[in-house]
Amino acid sequence: MVDQDTQAVVDRLDAAVAASGLSLRRFAHALGTSASRLSSYRTGRVAPSAAFLLRAERIANALRQARRDSVPTILDAMESIRRADSKHDDDWTYALALEARDRLRDTLHRHRSLAATWEIQPPANVAERWRALLAAFVSHEFTEAGLPAPPWTEAPKLATEWVLDTPRLSASEIKGETPDWLAERNIFIAEKDLVTL
Repeated sequence: MVDQDTQAVVDRLDAAVAASGLSLRRFAHALGTSASRLSSYRTGRVAPSAAFLLRAERIANALRQARRDSVPTILDAMESIRRADSKHDDDWTYALALEARDRLRDTLHRHRSLAATWEIQPPANVAERWRALLAAFVSHEFTEAGLPAPPWTEAPKLATEWVLDTPRLSASEIKGETPDWLAERNIFIAEKDLVTL
């Protein structure tokens, strides 16, 4: 048996898992912890910090609202990019990355309370270069919106340069036209290829 206050914490965590719409394992990963750690919180054997509980509730509520309002999340973006990349279609995968960036921009402008759905730790089943690109996009959009960038976006730069091919531009010209916030991650994309209509 656990005391009344511990039971209240357990009940709130259970409600957060349910509201998230994710499995226990996926919700734990999204929060940056392990499934076993989250399970230990949910049994009352270990008490989570107040910050962890509030974060779990905030993210779960944002995920529920995003589902209800059909607003895409980082989980949706990463899954779309993973599927496109598995077909070895770089043009389509890049188009989806740009679309994810634009949807995030719209979310931060119109549905700011749903920013939490882009803060969560995304799954690691996406190729390193696409994950790095999306991390750069998300970090940049949060910064532009005056918000702190999610911790998961602080991934190290790519080990080797990735230059996105642009017709009629050489690799050195592409590098010269790449914004600093991308170049610092060893990703080189001409500014004009970052523009969407």
